[in-house]
Amino acid sequence: MVLPQRREARTLRRGTVVRYAVGSVGTGGFGTLPGLVLLVYLTNTLGVSPAFAGAAFTVSKVWDVIIDPWIGARSDRSLARTGARRRFMVLGAIGLPVFFVLTFAVPPGLPEAASAAWVLVAFLLAATAFSLFQVPYIALPAELVDSYDERTRLLSARVVVLALSILAFGGGATELVRLVVAGGGTEYLGYLVMAAVAGLVFLVAFLITATVERSVRGGSPVPASGTGTESGPTAGLLEHYRRGWSALRGSQPYRALLVTFVIQALAIGLMLAGAAYIAAEVLGTGVLLLFLSLIAPALVVTPLWAVIARRAGKERAYRLASVLFAVAALSLILLVWFPGSWLYAPVAIAGAAYAGLQSLPLAMLPDTVADDARRNGPGRAGTFSGVWTAGETAGIAFGGTILSVVLAVTGFVPTVAGQTATQPESAIVGIIAGFSVIPAALMLLSLVPLSRYPLRRADIDRTARPAHALPNGSNPA
Repeated sequence: MVLPQRREARTLRRGTVVRYAVGSVGTGGFGTLPGLVLLVYLTNTLGVSPAFAGAAFTVSKVWDVIIDPWIGARSDRSLARTGARRRFMVLGAIGLPVFFVLTFAVPPGLPEAASAAWVLVAFLLAATAFSLFQVPYIALPAELVDSYDERTRLLSARVVVLALSILAFGGGATELVRLVVAGGGTEYLGYLVMAAVAGLVFLVAFLITATVERSVRGGSPVPASGTGTESGPTAGLLEHYRRGWSALRGSQPYRALLVTFVIQALAIGLMLAGAAYIAAEVLGTGVLLLFLSLIAPALVVTPLWAVIARRAGKERAYRLASVLFAVAALSLILLVWFPGSWLYAPVAIAGAAYAGLQSLPLAMLPDTVADDARRNGPGRAGTFSGVWTAGETAGIAFGGTILSVVLAVTGFVPTVAGQTATQPESAIVGIIAGFSVIPAALMLLSLVPLSRYPLRRADIDRTARPAHALPNGSNPA
């Protein structure tokens, strides 16, 4: 086994923490909006059937699963050659606003199939641009800091910003559409304005975060191990997937954490997609208050999860957050018999747990990268983050797919802009089940792979060293 050189752990500067966290303004926004509004935009504005809408949404996300590991491997090569992953992040920052606006620029009156195809192609391009930023972004913590607790600090700051972003986009996006309609505009125009405002925010946030690498790397090339460059610059797509599979096979801690996170992403994606339907069809209100009750507690308790992680360990804190979320979600099944504003209380508890479900696994991910570098040699942080992003994307996407299937099976009635429909009781039950019982069951299922996660504080702090350190101080040719 090849061991990297030991060196003193680095301490994060406040400016580095801030600039890294700012990226979550954009990642939180793009991670929230498609799941929240894209499905309802297709079914309630464009008149696309739930089954057709779910298929279009899922295909675009499957593309993410295909492209993310490739982006991760290519960003590893960029790091090895230039000392930075910044080029990918800037390309994503510029491309995402353009394609996101196009996603919500469907001309009124198009046939159902044409509307679905327009959204599919535009969103596929937007998702690709987002991955160009997101994959290197997730890889950075393993390279910015070495300490077990400092990683928790970095990711806790990110989650505070993420929670604010989800609140702003989740509540503000639908309110912006409503304001445009109230001012005499159409729903089509409302969604287009929403996308344009969101795209501008994505651009600014991503460009700010793209500068965080400069102060850490200084622009000098970073040596890469044989695990990251063995196939040379002409490696094809299949080679990158081979590396992703090798990462899964070669790191049991990473594998356990990834499976846990993907199952939980499926549960969260399902609840996120169902929020707009719960607000409209069960509560008869807008979605803003529902998002306030979910995200406001997350803002308050995120530092508390960091404290619990320091005292009990990240893995125990993560398990606690998972159980808390599952119990809160399961209680929402009572909406079938007792619809009312009482649901905001369990949603707030789920929001408190959600803060831990976001910050803790992302703080554990660089620990698995460091463990892999110690055991197998460095150079795979981008590959790890690429597979991770693909798994998260797949989980959230198939959460929306599950909801679309539930809606189709239970008889949900789609509408176009300006129309209303009385939903059958079976559809209401389906919406509530998709918001409560199914996510709760998935969250409890995720505890099985989490129980197999082996890393503890002593494993990480045994050797504090950079993720890119070379064995025996060697230097690449």
